[in-house]
Amino acid sequence: MIVSKTRAVHILRSCPAPLAAFLSGAAAAAGFQPLALWPLTLVALAVLLHLLSLAQGARRAMLLGWLFGVGHFWVGNTWIATAFTYQAEMPAWLGWIAVFLLSLFLAIYPAIAAIGAWLIARRGGLAVLVPAFAGTWIVAEWLRSWVFTGFAWNPLGVVTLGGFARPGLALLAPWLGTYALSAIVVLLAASWLWAVHAFKTGKVAPAIAAALVPVGLMVAPFPAPGQGEGTLPYRLVQPDIRQEVLNDPQHYEANFVQTAVLSGDPVPAGQTTLFLWPESGVPDFLRTGYPRRYYIATTYAADPELARRRLGDVVGPGGILLTGTVDLVMDARATRAVGAENVVTAVAADGRIAGSYAKAHLVPYGEYLPMRSLLEPLGLSRLVAGTLDFRAGPGPRTMDLGKWGRAGVQICYEIVFSGQVVDRDSRPDYLFNPSNDGWFGSWGPPQHLAQARLRAIEEGLPILRSTTTGISAVIDAGGVVRNHAGLHEARRLDGKVPPALAPTLFARTGNLLPLGWAMLLLVAAVVASRRARR
Repeated sequence: MIVSKTRAVHILRSCPAPLAAFLSGAAAAAGFQPLALWPLTLVALAVLLHLLSLAQGARRAMLLGWLFGVGHFWVGNTWIATAFTYQAEMPAWLGWIAVFLLSLFLAIYPAIAAIGAWLIARRGGLAVLVPAFAGTWIVAEWLRSWVFTGFAWNPLGVVTLGGFARPGLALLAPWLGTYALSAIVVLLAASWLWAVHAFKTGKVAPAIAAALVPVGLMVAPFPAPGQGEGTLPYRLVQPDIRQEVLNDPQHYEANFVQTAVLSGDPVPAGQTTLFLWPESGVPDFLRTGYPRRYYIATTYAADPELARRRLGDVVGPGGILLTGTVDLVMDARATRAVGAENVVTAVAADGRIAGSYAKAHLVPYGEYLPMRSLLEPLGLSRLVAGTLDFRAGPGPRTMDLGKWGRAGVQICYEIVFSGQVVDRDSRPDYLFNPSNDGWFGSWGPPQHLAQARLRAIEEGLPILRSTTTGISAVIDAGGVVRNHAGLHEARRLDGKVPPALAPTLFARTGNLLPLGWAMLLLVAAVVASRRARR
């Protein structure tokens, strides 16, 4: 055992810094769901901080940060490759190349954090590097959320979440925001790195204390904010319609029947129930005004009014349905579709459209093909069935559904964009997050759910997720999962929508809050750097 430990230490010490940065980035992704091995994330970040403290030159620091990012995003985003197995236009193996190429780009953001921190701390040591890196990491994650439409998936702060009934250290999100919560993860990792240095210099007691602080904070059973019971009943449906048949017209009617049967009996007048179906929940076009040829491939042919009325029959006089569907964008003469919108439509018992929301954050290569004129001739296409590109909606809005409450809507991965999920001028009572996670294997859905929990905590709002294949869930405003349906379960969740909390500090300020924390960390690092030079 002693020999093996000695060899392990020797291997780590002899590992070239670029390789160590890449491997530590890959290990850091193990803290995300479904593995949730947060100690590996802290160790990996401690290794990166150590490497940056030894870096000779800004280019070296940037390279180390970039290689860390390549490993980090390659492992963390492997679920994307699974999507290529559900379409016939491109070979499945291309998915793994796509994930790798994406990681090469996303790694730019850790590289920015690394070079920024190194430039501030080049003469100040770890005491300067740590707050500098925590601050630049906040800025880098914020940039990643919006540059080139943004890809905010898996911020480091997600690893602070506990189990379904225990939000963990993520309860700090209302006062920090997700991106500043990521800085807390960096500081916890630095505590372990400092513990190693302290132990080497004979400071055993301080070293033990520094090592135990992150453990205590990460495993402590912090209580979620007190939550009462809501008053609005819901029926949330997870039909478990597999991706192989979801977009097949031959299965449209069977899929509808399966979802409708799971929804239960219609609700009589005098009662109030919110029905929630997933993204892609209804294949029919529900709006009138399209040429007949656009309706014939859907379930109820060229009669959108009949399609809506039978949805109204499912929910009954006391119900209203929120479901995912698609609207067409027509040309000026209304003779040809020039695009589509991924929407959630509210359908009342009489078949009336009571409101709608169009998805604003679209998925490149999933819902539209960037540079179509260049890429389509090369044989590249969208992963989602269809030839029309989706158009982006205007952004967060609240639908006032009367006695069924004020509903905010975020479709699929829109929910991962911290600070961009709520209309701040018209705060909703709850957020509805329908999704089709059937594309993304076993890793994507639990990561998606974890990020939805962070949005609930930040905003102080309950979130209801209805997905085609799982994981569907009802999340209260403290991040506790009160009800859920696992992967590939055909289930209906029943209960009452949890109440909202008063607007949190983050709900009032948005991402100005984490950027403010970044500024404080960077100012502290600059002050410490100047003192170190005296």
